[in-house]
Amino acid sequence: MKLATLCYVMDKKNNTTLMIHRTKKGNDVHKGKWNGLGGKFESNESPEECIIREINEESGLIIKSPKLHGFITFPLFDGKEDWYVFVFTAEEFAGKMKSSDEGELKWISNEKIVELNLWDGDSIFINWIKENKFFSAKFVYSNGKLADYSVNFY
Repeated sequence: MKLATLCYVMDKKNNTTLMIHRTKKGNDVHKGKWNGLGGKFESNESPEECIIREINEESGLIIKSPKLHGFITFPLFDGKEDWYVFVFTAEEFAGKMKSSDEGELKWISNEKIVELNLWDGDSIFINWIKENKFFSAKFVYSNGKLADYSVNFY
């Protein structure tokens, strides 16, 4: 079982979201996909501490007041383990962006995000975030393709 976080850093003034094109790591289950930023928990971290640390490590930015939008279960996502992911957005950030070891960071127009090479389920839950719905979901993938999903809204 893996616990992780995912965050969409949003620049409201420019109507853009920071995305990462996963191109740099070998054996990356996300290779070639565009994602929000985030990663696995370290010992003793809360979800908020994890996402603040991950955003800083991956981009150099320091986010403030991340907003939790939901929780997603990905059974056997990487073919080995279940992943449990806390999904955030952040609109307040500071610092100077740096290059990432995991891929190319780019500010993407919010209207263009769903046109990127995303995981199939991402375009579904990104809409829930836009609609400000709080959710608990399960996305089932088989051979890299979305096979099924379910959701509860709160």
